[in-house]
Amino acid sequence: MTITFIGHGYVGLVTAAVFADLGNTVWVVGHTKEKIESLKKGIAPFYEPGLGELIQRNIKAERLVFTLDYEAAVGPSEIVFICVGTPSAADGQADLTSVFEAAKSIGKALVGYKVIVTKSTVPPGTNKKVSAIIEKEKPEGASFASASVPEFLREGSAIADTLHPDRVVIGTSSDRAEELLLQLHKPIDGKTVLCNVETAELIKYASNALLSTKISFANAIAFLSERVGADAEKVLDGVGLDKRIGRSFLSPGVGFGGSCFPKDVKALIAIAKEYGYDFHLLKAVDEINKQARKHLVEKIIHHFRGNMKGKKIAVLGLAFKPDTDDMREAPSIGIIEELVRCGATVVAFDPVAMKNAQKILPKSVVFAKDSYGAAEEADAVVVITEWNEFRQLDLVRLAKSLRSRVLFDGRNIYEPTAVKNLGFVYYGVGRM
Repeated sequence: MTITFIGHGYVGLVTAAVFADLGNTVWVVGHTKEKIESLKKGIAPFYEPGLGELIQRNIKAERLVFTLDYEAAVGPSEIVFICVGTPSAADGQADLTSVFEAAKSIGKALVGYKVIVTKSTVPPGTNKKVSAIIEKEKPEGASFASASVPEFLREGSAIADTLHPDRVVIGTSSDRAEELLLQLHKPIDGKTVLCNVETAELIKYASNALLSTKISFANAIAFLSERVGADAEKVLDGVGLDKRIGRSFLSPGVGFGGSCFPKDVKALIAIAKEYGYDFHLLKAVDEINKQARKHLVEKIIHHFRGNMKGKKIAVLGLAFKPDTDDMREAPSIGIIEELVRCGATVVAFDPVAMKNAQKILPKSVVFAKDSYGAAEEADAVVVITEWNEFRQLDLVRLAKSLRSRVLFDGRNIYEPTAVKNLGFVYYGVGRM
């Protein structure tokens, strides 16, 4: 099958590379000449384990083609996926500018019959607007059916998530479109959910909002645990053993970030408001997420008795999660900004995200070559992202590098007793 992806971000590029590897001819349309030329050389614009090799293999096999030309890509394709960004607008709603621009360009390039699929996360009703734009722009004789196939990939495990998702959601009112999409997804082993377009659009928001709710609930329990003298990890272990609940995403820490959860929670609040419903629950989820970041900073400031001036703080982990270089809505940003504002000197290290972090963090932040370099003569270490290499740190060596043995474990990756036995003052999340 010949298919096209409009957009080469995480969703578009990973999904395109996977479908090319499954034997399809795949076109990827971008709008920046420099990025397309780089992609033609097999260079991915972001870090994702295994993606570079996947792109290079399929370019060599002539199954993966990058272009700026809509007509060249859309013309021979049976299915066209819209995979552009939908960032948060000032009021929390999804900014659909790129989606509508893509729809306009697709419409002008349309020939024959196509299935136009919105894979970007969009509010219910967006596909109807996309269809109206394409209908207006398409030449006489061309026809199409619209569909919604939301993505559920996670950064850091995006290839595996594309090949082995929990579910494949296909929303459409066209039998012909549904059959083509089922054929394309036949090698994908997730359970198929067939529904109308509006249901598919809402499934993605509902999924991300519920996962975000579990994280914020875990943080709320952690806040309470510290006050009553309980161990939040043990509490959540006990809760998670209930098969109706499970432990997944019941993880206290410094909150969620990234390109999906924060914007999708805000967008669903805005969608609900548009339809006359005040989504109090998700407003609380968003507020607790902000509190989680503040809570860590408050612990650090309290330890130093309110005097951060001249204190050197080693920050380990900058990306919003491990196995990615994505800094979008990363908890590290606000935490570091507040530490700097309070007078601290911050030395940071992240295995892959430092290049992106340098564009965002305060100019005063110093970047180290490794964890031990960041900790050299530091007054405290703060772990923000749970990279596996941080779990395996030589804590004896780390202790020798520090001016004072103080560890703020923002992701509860260490066993408190073991760390304390090495002479550290240990602060976890929801732990005594």
